[in-house]
Amino acid sequence: MTEPLPYRDRPLNDSVRDALVSAGFHPTLASCLARRGVQGPEELDAALIHLPPPRSMRNASEAGAAIGQAILHERRFLVVGDYDADGATATALVVRGLGRLGADIRFLVPDRFRFGYGLTRPLLEFATQQSANHLPHWIITVDNGISSVEGVAFARAMGIEVLVTDHHLPGRVLPDTLILNPQMSDCAFPSKNLAGVGVAFYLVMATRAWLIQQDGVETAAGRPSRFPNGPPRLDDLLPLVALGTVADLVGLDAHNRRLVEQGLRRIRKGLAPEGMKALFRVSGRTLESACSSDLGFQIGPRLNAAGRLADMAIGIRCLLSDDPQEAQNLAESLNALNQERREREASARDEAQELAAELQADATRYGLILFKDTWHQGIVGLLASRVKERAYRPVIAFAPESPQSPLLKGSGRSIPGVHLRDVLERVDTQSPGLIRAFGGHAMAAGLTIERSQLSQFSDRFEEALRAFCSEDVFRSELMTDGLLEPSQHQVQLAQQLAGQVWGQGFPPPVFRAVFRIRSQRLLKEKHLKLRVSPRSSPAHEFDAIWFNGPSSLPSHAHLAYELSTNDWQGQEAVQLLIRGLLNPDGA
Repeated sequence: MTEPLPYRDRPLNDSVRDALVSAGFHPTLASCLARRGVQGPEELDAALIHLPPPRSMRNASEAGAAIGQAILHERRFLVVGDYDADGATATALVVRGLGRLGADIRFLVPDRFRFGYGLTRPLLEFATQQSANHLPHWIITVDNGISSVEGVAFARAMGIEVLVTDHHLPGRVLPDTLILNPQMSDCAFPSKNLAGVGVAFYLVMATRAWLIQQDGVETAAGRPSRFPNGPPRLDDLLPLVALGTVADLVGLDAHNRRLVEQGLRRIRKGLAPEGMKALFRVSGRTLESACSSDLGFQIGPRLNAAGRLADMAIGIRCLLSDDPQEAQNLAESLNALNQERREREASARDEAQELAAELQADATRYGLILFKDTWHQGIVGLLASRVKERAYRPVIAFAPESPQSPLLKGSGRSIPGVHLRDVLERVDTQSPGLIRAFGGHAMAAGLTIERSQLSQFSDRFEEALRAFCSEDVFRSELMTDGLLEPSQHQVQLAQQLAGQVWGQGFPPPVFRAVFRIRSQRLLKEKHLKLRVSPRSSPAHEFDAIWFNGPSSLPSHAHLAYELSTNDWQGQEAVQLLIRGLLNPDGA
């Protein structure tokens, strides 16, 4: 039987809720938004005019001018991306955006198994060998580069200019070059939560703004306009911004929610790249009803599969393709890779949970370090995430860099209150050389260590965790939106809730109630299908499902659930998605 979870209702700001209701929001939706810290209707206005201008990001104007001048002087560009969905969307966005502005531009994404992460010297040597007669004048990093001190220095020694665009936290030493990163301590940009693709979008906007200004100078002097039909639009790049932002699990503050909402609006109108349309098709999702969960749980994983198991260039080519048949073929390849990823993950997940259970036998342990020789480095982040959800502890899972390599590649996931990158930086400070390389942010990080030093790293990691936090942060409780009147369980409300942008730091509404379990059965031996009625209103009955849930429930149960719908034979009806069994008395 599943153990009941402690829970707490999110506090409600009544005045904000009332203001949202007055602005036309459904009262239940207004309450949910007010419980998540929304301050008023203006924060929910998704109009692009509310985006901060590029000049509000430190170095954006300088970067736009530098790239704009390079375009005018017909310089060659190489975009160096990352091998996850954020990196892939950022790469595709810069190639599309700057190409539209006249740039001669190509891309290169590191093979994680050969070159590791970021702009490295081996990657640059490889690029030189591949295009000795067509070396770039400029390298633009996207979703990486803030830790590539040696790589940037090597590139500049070769005579190549480098622009770093990144969103990861800076280390103690920065690359000696122009940097665009809202995480810089002296950057006043109003959102520190931009994904790498968001930073890339601001670079392209800044470059466009500089070129428009320069064009005005040229036409005033009597020379022909560079944009005789008007400057190219960039808003059709917002679907890429939405996908990368949701898939990278960055915090959905008001700024990111606006970017995601604008991207989703264009996806629903069919204004997405051909590759994204094809990914929706192979995922069995429709463009017309696209929502943030589609991006996070369907499209993003298929794109990520290329970087985990093969070459992310497949994913980037899919996002860059304007040919429907080519895009479909690439999307089908990504779908096949995702199926392989799921199979590999399934076989390793049980091993990871067993290792975690052994470690948790020591109830005093703050963090979990997992390693198996047979694991694939492309799935260790997924394993860490699965174990973290169950153990509610920071988890780092390691796999061999290659069968014969002395190095291990690790990927970590954390919980609220434990900043994973800061913990790793403390380990690195206290034990120099123990970590060969690392990077990341609060909730996720990657690192490389020597296989022979795994035990030592585990000890130092545990010490660093104890220096950073107390036992209180490991007390998990489910935050809920309270009780929902039985009469409010309606398809229209479920659709309104689904139409909002939810995600990291802005989770979808979870309600609670004590239900009478009228019937229950297992589907595929792992999903619990239920028919329930609220104890407070026995006349109301609802279908419910608990994916990967327990085998059965008692006759009455206090359940947390999301309000959803199920389409059966063309009829849409309310269905409750069960998220947990709750303690009767809360926390």
